[in-house]
Amino acid sequence: MNYLYEIKSIEKIYGQGTGKTVAIKSMDLNIEQGKFTTILGPSGSGKSTLLNLLGALDTPTNGNIFFLEENISKYNRNTLAKFRRDNIGFVFQSYNLLPNLTALENVEFSTEITGLTKDNAKSALDLLGLSNRFNHYPSELSGGEQQRVSIARAIAKKPKVLLCDEPTGALDNKTGVVALKILRDLNKTLGTSILLITHNKEIARMSDTVIKLLNGEIVEVHNISHPISPECIEW
Repeated sequence: MNYLYEIKSIEKIYGQGTGKTVAIKSMDLNIEQGKFTTILGPSGSGKSTLLNLLGALDTPTNGNIFFLEENISKYNRNTLAKFRRDNIGFVFQSYNLLPNLTALENVEFSTEITGLTKDNAKSALDLLGLSNRFNHYPSELSGGEQQRVSIARAIAKKPKVLLCDEPTGALDNKTGVVALKILRDLNKTLGTSILLITHNKEIARMSDTVIKLLNGEIVEVHNISHPISPECIEW
């Protein structure tokens, strides 16, 4: 089986002594390549910490994280930055768009960093139905359109995996369904691995695999043989 991530006995500890917090507790986990995987859990369960570790925004205190058989937990800061640039696309609840750049310029900024052409930026926006919004600034876009720009920015560099942190958290139900459908379509049509964190059990039902966290530990992993479509999600 081809694993995207192999996580071996990782821990993430913040602070020391009486102020020590164990955010991730001795975790072992394999995540399959090409799948739509959801990490589900309440606030404080360790979801965001785990996502940051998988995205190389942070490193584990103990243990090892393998990405396509490469041990990224041993990389130095510069190597981690290159790894993120070449492999990871991030989609956050807050869109993190640069307000003084147009939609196209926001996506072009990502492609310039990775050395890709500006055509990648246009293609990504076209794919998300934003070809008529190239020259609009974030303040001129709806929340759903801004989230689509942020997704376009993430996929323009053709990442191996999209890491999505509560991507519908700032959206209304109708717009949230549109965003989720885009992510599901990217997984199905382009084969992009999707890793999404949420506290919403309904959203988890559209994924191939659900990993449930509680207090920094995995309490359940189960595969869904027939994921529901985003349109069927009850908010």
